[in-house]
Amino acid sequence: MSAVVETDVAIIGAGPVGLFAVFECGMLRMKTVVVDALGEIGGQCSALYPEKPIFDIPAHPEIGGADLIAALHKQAAPFHPHLMLGRRVESLRREGDRLVLGTSDGDSITCKAVILAAGAGAFGPNRPPLDRLPEFEASGAVRYLVSRREEFRGKRVVIAGGGDSAVDWALSLKQIAAHVTVVHRRDKFRCAPESAAQLKRAADLGELELAIPYQLHALEGTDGAMTGVTLATLKGETKTVPADHLLAFFGLSMELGPIADWGLGLDRSHIQVTPATCETNIPGVHAIGDIATYPGKLKLILQGFSEAAMAAHAIHPRVFPGEALHFEYSTSKGLPVVG
Repeated sequence: MSAVVETDVAIIGAGPVGLFAVFECGMLRMKTVVVDALGEIGGQCSALYPEKPIFDIPAHPEIGGADLIAALHKQAAPFHPHLMLGRRVESLRREGDRLVLGTSDGDSITCKAVILAAGAGAFGPNRPPLDRLPEFEASGAVRYLVSRREEFRGKRVVIAGGGDSAVDWALSLKQIAAHVTVVHRRDKFRCAPESAAQLKRAADLGELELAIPYQLHALEGTDGAMTGVTLATLKGETKTVPADHLLAFFGLSMELGPIADWGLGLDRSHIQVTPATCETNIPGVHAIGDIATYPGKLKLILQGFSEAAMAAHAIHPRVFPGEALHFEYSTSKGLPVVG
């Protein structure tokens, strides 16, 4: 059933940066509505790597994606955000000094400001061009994410890709899988240098196998039950690696969807913002996290958290015009009550 909602700030995206924006807005006594196309909070952390360890969150030497989302949800909970999940924001229009959002469920959300925290938009995996791929996708033999690490205990796993996801999961799954083979078409990996060094050490110790320079060529098996993955060099030399699962990490295909038609300043599927306020070219519409771009931007959750705070402070005068905002630390003022 569609709803008519009025709030101070509408946040599009319930990933880690969007959830922290709830907290930052709440600290400034601003009410929030959070809209996300997924049926649960967490964004890519929940959908793509709930058990994958994250190492660059302050005060957490290591934390899983799902645990990070749970902590952010708990942090935002005192401010009672209105969560509207499983629907996509499709339209934006201005009515006087207010902005009105329309969703795929027919909802109407009236607000004084919008924070776009939609990651890099709608996403899906880049699939390898292999015969019989749908057959093995349907059986779960081919996957593009790891939801439960334990599902691969005692299995023979081929991991294809050269980025952080491929390397991180190779290092994680080698501890429980029967055998891990990492396939990459070149000997240089596009990941953190320390991760690359750990991968090489693991290969030298025989904890996993590196198939370099190879690329995916064919899938072997019957009725969706995988028995092996055939690899090929650029010269056409082939070999088949015994495997129960193929994990293909070739990145995500991103698209902004209806947001791209709002007249925002776009730079290759990202939204240009003013760094100090994270405001877009549309007054009252701010963008934070992976979807936002500006000179010197770093695609880190940490930077997205900082942008959430800057956007919230920039929005405050729209919600409370004429009211001076005296900056105070949370250690001094505690948690305010949001009416």
